[in-house]
Amino acid sequence: MGKPTGFLEIDRKTALKRPISERVNDYKEIELIATAQETEAQASRCMDCGTPFCHNGCPLGNIIPEFNDAVYEQNWKYAYEILVSTNNFPEFTGRICPAPCESSCVLGINKPAVAIEMIEKSIIEKAYSEGWVIPQVPTKRTGKSIAVVGSGPAGLAAASQLNKAGHTVTVYERADKIGGLLRFGIPDFKLDKSTIDRRISVMEQEGIQFRPNTAIGQDIKLSKLQLDFDAILLTTGSTTPRLIDAPGNDARGIFPAMEFLSQQNKRVSGSDILSNHKGEVYTVGEISAKGKHVVVIGGGDTGSDCVGTSNRHKAKSITQIEVMPKPPVGRAENTPWPNWPTMLRTSTSHEEGAERLWSIALREFVKNENGELTALIIGDISYKSSNGKLEQEITNIRKIPCDLALIAAGFIHTDHDQLVDELITQGGELDERGNILADSTYKTVIDKVFTAGDARRGQSLVVWAISEGREAARQVDLSLMGKTSLPGKSVSSFDL
Repeated sequence: MGKPTGFLEIDRKTALKRPISERVNDYKEIELIATAQETEAQASRCMDCGTPFCHNGCPLGNIIPEFNDAVYEQNWKYAYEILVSTNNFPEFTGRICPAPCESSCVLGINKPAVAIEMIEKSIIEKAYSEGWVIPQVPTKRTGKSIAVVGSGPAGLAAASQLNKAGHTVTVYERADKIGGLLRFGIPDFKLDKSTIDRRISVMEQEGIQFRPNTAIGQDIKLSKLQLDFDAILLTTGSTTPRLIDAPGNDARGIFPAMEFLSQQNKRVSGSDILSNHKGEVYTVGEISAKGKHVVVIGGGDTGSDCVGTSNRHKAKSITQIEVMPKPPVGRAENTPWPNWPTMLRTSTSHEEGAERLWSIALREFVKNENGELTALIIGDISYKSSNGKLEQEITNIRKIPCDLALIAAGFIHTDHDQLVDELITQGGELDERGNILADSTYKTVIDKVFTAGDARRGQSLVVWAISEGREAARQVDLSLMGKTSLPGKSVSSFDL
């Protein structure tokens, strides 16, 4: 590496954040872009570790030591070229990835890991500012056409790769704008939507066609696509929410987290908030946390996003409850390096204010005579040993105020809509979790139809969706042409 002693001389520093008092009053991005000098210093911490486990930690197999070294040497354009050789959208992952690569960093064994995510974001933003991100139009077309259904990170990554191979690609999206989860699920304070628009513009100039407001299975039948295209790739995501089966769950004031988040994203963009992220007319009206006692059910990233959005709505109180026990502050013993660690994570949204409760059982949604939610009945979960078995006990049962409950308990499978109905009618299959079944080449049992991303693997990370899209594109290209020049992963990755 360029500076062998960098990790001994320089402490880890991540991107600066806007002050809480300022950022809770708007939806602008919280994290600032690091300066070139700050990034170069952080890149110098990448040690000559011999075996870079960060490769394995990254689902994309990013070539991290090499782009770190290029940044340290101030060869930013080369760093950009290395980065985009494995990652189509570093502007997304540099903002919203939980950075499993950092959990696998060898330096992280006994020192704070290299700030890989910050470096990645700095590289791509430098590339845009310098004009290095330009449309890569294929010099020759293959004559093959491919339909990609769904414009989330998996669909966009696949479209980008297939277009590079010279195929004509059309991306269909049921919502009114392109981006899927990136557009409707991630708050603007984490990912400003101009970042998506900037990338979509480049992809359009490269020849990719986008068709929003088009629900396959409803507006256009799958059978029609099968007639018009040489291959079809289904990247419809995992968007059916996991709901809470408890008494009173029909009360008014209970919403899946994605309805709340997508409505806010539409509000920020000036779009119609009465259509949801699935492109459906939404009849319940505006969802607002202003002046309300908000309880977020679920302790993951989506729940954190609900906390941050509720803070900006000026909620009266915000409580986040989680059924699992509170994790340790440091890496748990059962998830040693280089595995993804079980540990307490405090997001920027938590920093802005919220009460967090762990080991909580939700017993009942309490509603008034008008059917409106007014409170939750919860209890503390503990375990005792009885005849060699652990039995759950619920103690300290109590009522807490709540007139807006946001369920952030994850997603169970892709939507079982008209597209899936038609797929099954043709002989397609779902797996035991309700996702679209495919073999190791991402191909379904139906001729010409492939699937990738959360629609195939279930709810996962954006970085995994990008990886799935790239790998599926390679298999589609191979199926159509008998050979492929598209790269595949050169290393295995830990499946989070």
